[in-house]
Order: sequence, then C-alpha cells, then structure tokens
Amino acid sequence: MIITYAGRAGPGSVESDRKSLVSFVNGIGSDLGAVVVGLSLPFSSGAVEGQVNRIKMLKRQMFGRAGLDLLRKRVLLTA
Repeated sequence: MIITYAGRAGPGSVESDRKSLVSFVNGIGSDLGAVVVGLSLPFSSGAVEGQVNRIKMLKRQMFGRAGLDLLRKRVLLTA
C-alpha cells in the first residue's frame, strides 16, 4: 500500500500550530528571568552536556555486558 502526503491536512492543523506556538510563548514568558540570564551570561553548560552525552552513549553500549567495573574503565579511558 502506498500512502502519499500532500502537505497540511487543512484548516485544523493551522489551529493546532497556533496553539503550540502560544503554549511555547507562554512557557517562555512564565520563566522569563531564566531565559534572560541564560542568553546574557557568558557561561555555557555545553562541555558538561557533551560529557553527559558521551557517558550515556557508553552506558547504552555496555548495557547487559560485564558490569560497573568495565563501564568505569571505559569512561575513564575515553576521557
């Protein structure tokens, strides 16, 4: 069976998009202080997030294998 998609479903999807956008803007507005500080300070959590991502990837690769000792060695060796 072949299913084709020719764009938006109709007027209802535009309303759904509008609701999503309004929800996003309201969320930013309710936490405006954190947004301003996050965009104005020179600090970044990018390095920490990269390390967390790397460790999670190693953990996924090691799932069901030798255990915590081998995971610890792999985390320390790749650092």
